[in-house]
Amino acid sequence: MVSTSQSNKKRLITITSKFPELIKLKKAKEQKSFNQILLETLPEVKKHIKRRLDSAMHKGHFSRGKYKVEDFTDTLFIEVYNNINAFKNVDQFYVWLFEKTNQLLEDTILEEEFDELFITNIDDYSNPEWKAMVERFSAEADGDLIMTEDLDDVSYHNSKYILDHVFVEDNEQELIENLDKALEKEEINKHINLVLHNLPDRLQTVFELFNKQSFTLEEIAVILKSNVQEVEQLLNKARKGLSASLFNRYSKEIKTN
Repeated sequence: MVSTSQSNKKRLITITSKFPELIKLKKAKEQKSFNQILLETLPEVKKHIKRRLDSAMHKGHFSRGKYKVEDFTDTLFIEVYNNINAFKNVDQFYVWLFEKTNQLLEDTILEEEFDELFITNIDDYSNPEWKAMVERFSAEADGDLIMTEDLDDVSYHNSKYILDHVFVEDNEQELIENLDKALEKEEINKHINLVLHNLPDRLQTVFELFNKQSFTLEEIAVILKSNVQEVEQLLNKARKGLSASLFNRYSKEIKTN
C-alpha cells in the first residue's frame, strides 16, 4: 500500500489566506477584483496546465502554441466565480480547483489509449537510445516543462523530483544510496522529468499530483473522477517505470560506486 502520510500536508499559504477574501468579493459581486485575487492563488495550477499541454503536444495531440495556459485559466475564472459559495473550507476548494482544471484539459486533449510500448520496453533501452531521447526531449520541448516566468519561483526550486518520489519500499534503500553516490541531484531530476514526459498521460498526472502538489490518493481520485484503488495502481505503475529506467540507464554507474 502507498503511504498516505502526506494527508496532513501544508497547504499553500497564499490560497489559504485569499479564500475568505474571494468569498467576500463574490458576495459583493465585485468580479473584477475577484479575478485579480484569484490570479494570485493560481501559480501551481498554471504550472500543472503547462506541463500537461507540453506533454500532450509531445505526444502529437496538437501543434506547439495552439493552446496557451490562459485559454484554460480564463475559463477557470468563470467556473470559480460561479461555484465559490459551494465550498465549506479551503481544502475542499483547492481539490475542486484541480478537479475542474483537469476536466477542462480532458475536454480539450482527446482521450488517448494507454501507449504501453514505452513503459513495457523501458528495461531494454540502450545508452544510445537514452541519448536520443534526451536530444529529442530538448529539441521538441526545449527541455522546459515549467513556464519561464516561474523559474525564479522558490517553490519551483524546492519541488524538483528526487529519488524518494520513486522509491518508497524499505528494501530499496541500498539502491537509493548507490544512485545518490553515482548521480547529481539535478541529473536525477532531469531523468525523472524525461521519463515522465514519455509515460501515458494518466500515469504522469497521478505522479505529479501526488509528489508536486502533495494531494492524497483520495483527493486525486476526486480530481480524476476515479477511485483510490485505480489511483494507487497508476502511481505504483509510474514508480515502477521510473525505477526500471533509472536502474537500466545508470546500471554501470551504480556498479562502479
